[in-house]
Amino acid sequence: MAKSDKSDEIKIIARNKRALHDFEVFDTLECGLVLTGTDVKSLRDDQGTITDAYARIDDEEVWLIGSDIPEYAMGNRMNHKPRRARKMLLRRREILRFAGKAAQKGFTLVPLSLYFKNGLAKVEIAVCRGKAKHDKREALKKADAQKEIRRAMSQRRKG
Repeated sequence: MAKSDKSDEIKIIARNKRALHDFEVFDTLECGLVLTGTDVKSLRDDQGTITDAYARIDDEEVWLIGSDIPEYAMGNRMNHKPRRARKMLLRRREILRFAGKAAQKGFTLVPLSLYFKNGLAKVEIAVCRGKAKHDKREALKKADAQKEIRRAMSQRRKG
């Protein structure tokens, strides 16, 4: 495999599909994660979820809270805690920019995906605002309408 092919290698571990349904996404950012060895080994086994996770800014540091990375099966007594808070790696200006947006009323930081990029664990977080029930229904109606349009267009091409 050529070096240029390997540089763009991304292996997705977990996606937060629920976030796209429940929240309106305004801005996204890729962050690194501080992990222990057994954390990484569990993630390489495609274990880990971020469906109930969120990010919090404390003392100019961003923490991923509520993510679940199960204990590594071959780990010993030095294994990690599955639902501990994990520090996210961001530049100071990125933290300040996101802190300003997330501090507004109704906004929160939500992880969208957890993946390996060039061998490093990364999390994509987004500044989001919760959708109301009628917004969710409206989004479902739009998706159904688009599906019907595509179906009609494909039948028209065939016939």
